[in-house]
Amino acid sequence: MRTGHADLPLHPGRCPPWLFGRMKKLGGAITEVIVLEYGMDEYIRRLSDPYFFQSLGCVLGFDWHSSGLTTTVCGALKEALNEANQGVVFLGGKGKTSKKTPDEIQDLGEKWNLSSAKIKSLTYASKAAAKVDNSLLQDGYQLYHHSFVMTEQGKWAVIQQGMNDFNKYARRYHWLSDNVVNFVIEPHSAICCDSKGESVLNMTAKESSEAQKSSVELVKESPEKILRPIKENKDAKQSLLADYGFSMGTKHEIDLHLYKKLMDLKEFQPKNYEELVMFKGVGPKTVRALALMSELIYGAKPSWKDPARYSFSHGGKDGFPYPVDRPLMDSSVEMLKSAVEEAKVGNDEKLKAMRRLKDYFS
Repeated sequence: MRTGHADLPLHPGRCPPWLFGRMKKLGGAITEVIVLEYGMDEYIRRLSDPYFFQSLGCVLGFDWHSSGLTTTVCGALKEALNEANQGVVFLGGKGKTSKKTPDEIQDLGEKWNLSSAKIKSLTYASKAAAKVDNSLLQDGYQLYHHSFVMTEQGKWAVIQQGMNDFNKYARRYHWLSDNVVNFVIEPHSAICCDSKGESVLNMTAKESSEAQKSSVELVKESPEKILRPIKENKDAKQSLLADYGFSMGTKHEIDLHLYKKLMDLKEFQPKNYEELVMFKGVGPKTVRALALMSELIYGAKPSWKDPARYSFSHGGKDGFPYPVDRPLMDSSVEMLKSAVEEAKVGNDEKLKAMRRLKDYFS
């Protein structure tokens, strides 16, 4: 089982309507087979595996490794599943659509008669996953896509993506509810991508646990007390960087917004690091500043290691490795639909045949 993230290059262009319609039909049919054969929990478990999700995009005929694979596959599955009434849906999406996720969870939770406590926990999971990947894992990728996959039993998976404006790559992150013991301590089971950053602040790493504790202790103190050790070092007339040939700039601006946030956190008095980072307004700058101060004052070093570790069926949208075979894709949809319909009335020979094919080629 691998959940984590993948790095994908930015490719221009849009998914043509003729392909999106087929992706929607084939994605819906594949989902129906998996849910019928293995259940909804297994389906969202597979979606949280970046290798499965990438393979699904290939089977649906999209660019095998582009950033658009994430948004288009999620969009096609959202339309397909939300119309199929299979007990599993995609919520959220790209850009402004992602902001609607809490309202969508609320509406669907009420429709499925989930308890108010369950709806609240699902909404929290959606917000926490976005906060962690955008603020605690500072790898240079700004989130712009957030899909929340939810079952009628309240299980969930998250598929979200960030963009790096410098290298024009996207990075996709996967989450699974069954794997999350603590939102701020290595919530991903594994991280999978093509490249690793040289200096990535990873406050979710176990190696950052002391820095997490120190950050909580820091915000419980007044900002003036935080600055005291720095002032004492200055009064002790310690050596300056300039003494060793380093040239420092003459203009240094104080981030008053950060100072105010520290004051707000002091009044809030968070009990633990998760409460701290989920506090409204705490973002990457606050997390990074507290991490650096934790190391400076207490010697609690955070992790600066990128947690990343180092299939075609119907062709690809861009013609690589070959153009999408439209008749073959249409026949695949009809075959899966036929197998599902026959299985529903007790004749599951086609599904058994597909199982045998899997065993033969594995």
